[in-house]
Amino acid sequence: MAAAFFESRFQPVASFELFVRHLPPERRYLIAAGLEQALDFLESVCLSPEEIDFLRAHPSFKHVGPAFFDYLASLRFTGEVWAVPEGTPVFALEPLLRITAPIIEAQLVETFLLTTITFQTSIASKAARIVDAAQGRDVVEFGARRAHGPEAGVLAARAAYLSGLAGTSNVEAGFRFAIPTLGTMAHSFVMAMPDELEAFRRYCQVFPETSVLLVDTYDTLAAVDKIIAAGLKPQGIRLDSGDLVELSRAVRNKLDRAGLSSTRIFASGDLDETKIASLIRKGAAIDAFGVGTALATSSDAPALSGVYKLVEVKEGSQKSYHAKFSQDKMNYPGTKQIFRFANAGGHYSHDLVACAGEKCPDTEPLLTCVMKDGRRTDRSPTLPQIQNRFRQQLQRIPERYRDLSSADTYPVQFSGELKRLLERVRSQVMPEERVTR
Repeated sequence: MAAAFFESRFQPVASFELFVRHLPPERRYLIAAGLEQALDFLESVCLSPEEIDFLRAHPSFKHVGPAFFDYLASLRFTGEVWAVPEGTPVFALEPLLRITAPIIEAQLVETFLLTTITFQTSIASKAARIVDAAQGRDVVEFGARRAHGPEAGVLAARAAYLSGLAGTSNVEAGFRFAIPTLGTMAHSFVMAMPDELEAFRRYCQVFPETSVLLVDTYDTLAAVDKIIAAGLKPQGIRLDSGDLVELSRAVRNKLDRAGLSSTRIFASGDLDETKIASLIRKGAAIDAFGVGTALATSSDAPALSGVYKLVEVKEGSQKSYHAKFSQDKMNYPGTKQIFRFANAGGHYSHDLVACAGEKCPDTEPLLTCVMKDGRRTDRSPTLPQIQNRFRQQLQRIPERYRDLSSADTYPVQFSGELKRLLERVRSQVMPEERVTR
């Protein structure tokens, strides 16, 4: 398409919006994430000589003139970006990101933006549900080894942390994003030692203040008895299998009777938000949770229906509006703004998606300009700042939309001006439908 635009001398400024068509059945809201990596990419995007030579040699480009490949050599992103801040709750059909740039630039970045924004948004949304289910107990991201590749594991840890997790076991994510790193011994450490108690002793010697001992390699309660009898004082005990409700209660009783009331009980083992909520409801004596596969893959909703659609084209002084009208895939034309309404108690009541130029007093507009002329407009927030935003925003979503079993749908409305623009575009591109309606 870039070559076809170039060869036909069609190079207007275009606006594209990235949004999710439908929420997965298991979600009542999403948490926006991935913007930082999207902006990093846009500021640095370019093609190397080797990449351009590859394209030049591709059979599909045999009729493309040399001027296009010269253009690619100097290609940089020079456009404008409006986006919803990371950590913000969002809903279906609300633009998370808007790109306005020369059409070739705006088109070429589509795939990277979609995969970056939708993946991290998917993980952040799953993490938010898990954090809510844990009811204030710490949750640690454990998913690197089950993620769909090493980079996915790193970005999953980032997305999970911005949605309120206490930390990650992924040290690369800790290094790159300053996320707290937390971990425990594995079963292999216990199995490699002459006996279980020796494994516990050696681990506590190396990590006297931070040791978390995995106690279910052989016999969970017997392992706890060994720890107590040896006078060890680990920071935590990790349960990874068995009846976590009964085991946690029994372990808590043993630890408390031995004067180890400050030793925390940490649980893991194929956990997700539903299992965590059930454990807490049944009275499990668990202080913190480790969640891996279900989080790093967003296992119950592993993909979002994210799309990147052309909404507006400006060629000289002429502006045109664009929308798709195919069945079940209609989208609104024109650049937009999201206005969020709150009730007297401070809880969010509904959203209004409107044309970008509309005004809506006493609301919170969600889309802000984060890039102009290919450069950030301001310093990006830190992950702790994003996490703080998430916590504040989540508390303002009414409980009926956060409950794991809720079927209620948060109200998202569309302004009259936006609806009129849609009908105007429809009548232009589908005049025969206007006659029959």
